[in-house]
Amino acid sequence: MKKYTCVIFGIVILATAVICFAAGVFVQGPEPQQESAVPATIYETETVTEPRLVINQKDVEPVSATSREEFYLVSETGYLLVFAQDQSTICLHTHIPITEFPEKEQEKLRAGIWFESMMDIFHYLESYTS
Repeated sequence: MKKYTCVIFGIVILATAVICFAAGVFVQGPEPQQESAVPATIYETETVTEPRLVINQKDVEPVSATSREEFYLVSETGYLLVFAQDQSTICLHTHIPITEFPEKEQEKLRAGIWFESMMDIFHYLESYTS
């Protein structure tokens, strides 16, 4: 009799383990599907595959030195912003804190610095932040 109680007890434990495993699988549910790319979407690339030529070159006017844009780099609320020539249009939010610059440069940036091109601004920022 003692032998049968051990077998029955083992069967009950095994059945309980199987039921718990099945309940866990049922509660977890199916595996989530991974999001796929949007169908029929064409992504732009930065490479140019065809030459860019001006067809009617007689109508093209050269850019004069007076129509050149200038940019204004200034610190506002502790971060650097780049404004267009009119000083009201924001061209670039740099998210660079003014505290990354030496004290002398911080004074200049609070007053504002004019640059002839956006590339000049990038070179200036790179020289102080790298």
